Amino acid sequence: MKCPFCSHENTRVIDSRPADDNTSIRRRRVCDECGNRFTTYEKVETIPLIVIKKDENRETFDRTKIEAGVLRACHKRPISAKQIKDLVDSVENEISGMEEKEIPSRVIGEIVMNKLKDLEAVAYVRFASVYREFKDVNTFMEELKKFLE
Repeated sequence: MKCPFCSHENTRVIDSRPADDNTSIRRRRVCDECGNRFTTYEKVETIPLIVIKKDENRETFDRTKIEAGVLRACHKRPISAKQIKDLVDSVENEISGMEEKEIPSRVIGEIVMNKLKDLEAVAYVRFASVYREFKDVNTFMEELKKFLE
């Protein structure tokens, strides 16, 4: 690691510990040349997940889009913010556990629907109606029948 003060190539680690967020390592270093101390953070480099949209366009995975959809589905329902956060965390963990670089948006939608189905029926139907683009009452009723089975 190059010293930020004198640009000398040799520095030593004198202390290492997990950072506050427990996803990185905080390292205290000292320069062998000038003696100045500085802190660095080491973090795992992750490859961004790409979502393949319905129209075959690709975009970077965005957790806030899932949160927004779930929040809309849960509007005025007896579901706490913690339950919503836990659901979104669970979806994100399941997606990252697949170890895929690209994932179709329909797969993400199905995962969200399955988790909403277990959480709250009305929120599930609301999300499904937007996600599956119900065109009329008949498609809505078909989804309700599936849910009731």
